[in-house]
Amino acid sequence: MRVWMKLRGLAAVIGVIVMAAAGCSSAPPPSHPPAGGGFWSQSRLLGAEPWRQAGFRPGQPTTARPSEPSVRVGALFEHDVSGDHFCTASVVASPGRDLLITAAHCINAGKGGGYRQDIVFIPGYRDGQAPYGDWTPAQLVVAPQWANSSDPDFDVGFVVLKPHDGKNIQDVLGASQLGIDPGYRNLVRVTGYPASADAPVTCVNWTSEQSPSQLRFDCDGFTGGTSGSPWVTRLDPQTRTGTIVGVLGGYQEGGSTEAISYSSYPGEEIQRLYQQAVADEAAPAR
Repeated sequence: MRVWMKLRGLAAVIGVIVMAAAGCSSAPPPSHPPAGGGFWSQSRLLGAEPWRQAGFRPGQPTTARPSEPSVRVGALFEHDVSGDHFCTASVVASPGRDLLITAAHCINAGKGGGYRQDIVFIPGYRDGQAPYGDWTPAQLVVAPQWANSSDPDFDVGFVVLKPHDGKNIQDVLGASQLGIDPGYRNLVRVTGYPASADAPVTCVNWTSEQSPSQLRFDCDGFTGGTSGSPWVTRLDPQTRTGTIVGVLGGYQEGGSTEAISYSSYPGEEIQRLYQQAVADEAAPAR
C-alpha cells in the first residue's frame, strides 16, 4: 500500500513550506511521551515500520525538506500481526470537531482484511515524543469499495477521535477544510512522516490529472510512512489552515515510477464518505 510513497525531485518544485504550528499559544506545549500505560511506549513508537509492499523501492535523494512539525499533521500508528506500523494523518474540519483524514489502507487492510488495531494519532509527532498527547479512535470509516476490493480510487479514510482530556482535537489544534471537486490543477503543500524517528518533510508543487479518479503529484522524499499525507492548497498565512484536496494513496502500488505519487480525486463518493464520518461523530458512543 501507499505508505511507501516515493516522490522524485523536480526542478520546477516551487519551494518548501514550513507547516508551523498555528492556532495555539506561542509557547510550545511541554514535550512528553505517550501515556505509559498504553500499548504505544516510546520505544515501540520509534521501532514502528512504515507500511510497505513487496514492490517498495527505496527513495532517491530527496527534494522534500525537513519540516517543523505541524500540529494539524501527525503520525498515525497501528499494530497488526505483521508488527507495528505508521502512516500520516491530519485534522479535517467537521461539525463534531474530532475528525482525521488519512489513506484508507492505513486503517483498513482492504480485500480479505479488516480494520487495523491499536491505532493512535500523535499530532506534531517527533522522535518518539507526543507534544499534544496521543489520541485514540472512536470510529474508523472507509468506503465499501476499499473494504471489499481494495479499489485505489477509494483509498481515503476518516478517523473519528475520542476527546482527549475532555477536549476535541479541532478545538485544540484547528483544522483544514475538505475540498470537494477541486479540479485537477492545484498548488499543494504535502507534509508527511517518512520515518518514525524523524521530523516530517514538506514539499510544494502543482497537482495534475492522472485520470478522472486520480490526482498526481511529483516530488521526491515522501517514502515510508507518508501514506495519508494531506495535500493542502490555499494555505492562509494568518490562520495557517487551508483546504485538503487529496491524501497520499496507493494507486499503482504507490507509483509506477519513482517520480510520481497519487491521491484519490475527492469527488462525490469521497464527499459521501465524509458525510458518513460526520454522522458517526454525532452518533451515541457505542
